[in-house]
Amino acid sequence: MTRILLVRHGHVEGISPERFRGRRDIDLSDLGGRQAHATAQRLAGQWRPVAIYTSPLRRCLQTAGAIGTACGLEATVLDDLNDLHYGEWEWHTHQEVRARWPELFECWFAAPQLVRFPQGESLQDLLARMANVLRFVRERHADQTVVLVGHSSGNRALLLHTLDQPLSAYWRLAQDACSVSVIELHARTATVRRLNEIYYS
Repeated sequence: MTRILLVRHGHVEGISPERFRGRRDIDLSDLGGRQAHATAQRLAGQWRPVAIYTSPLRRCLQTAGAIGTACGLEATVLDDLNDLHYGEWEWHTHQEVRARWPELFECWFAAPQLVRFPQGESLQDLLARMANVLRFVRERHADQTVVLVGHSSGNRALLLHTLDQPLSAYWRLAQDACSVSVIELHARTATVRRLNEIYYS
């Protein structure tokens, strides 16, 4: 059995009021740094991961770095863990996007599987990348525990894929800052053991 500790990066600017952060390369906030440290201590104390893989964006690199320090590991970048590419929506607030693309904005929250962001990706593109990550972990880390540090979008897609659920259920899964979900990969099945757990106060 292979175990994945799926971690979302810690708090950053643009979470409140919410912006479409996407590929904008921003640092963890002070709060995010504290969240990452607390989460790292819990992961190091409860599990013994053999590898850490992370999105190439700084907020994930910094979260993965905290986990690596606690676990005595170096994090490796996996480009497929990168955030959803929001194209022309990137770094705009929800209010700004609603004003310029009202119909597409409403569709994103009502039927996200039907949306392709202007000059950006779709959830189908994201899901293909997350499926690549799962295949990579299966092939590289049989019977081991690994950490994946990513974004709310990719983590949701990966969890939906694991649960064999449609992309229309995208908004039904919560992914809070620095949350941890646990996935177990067996020979022919996969099980989500924990979902969106928080290890900081």
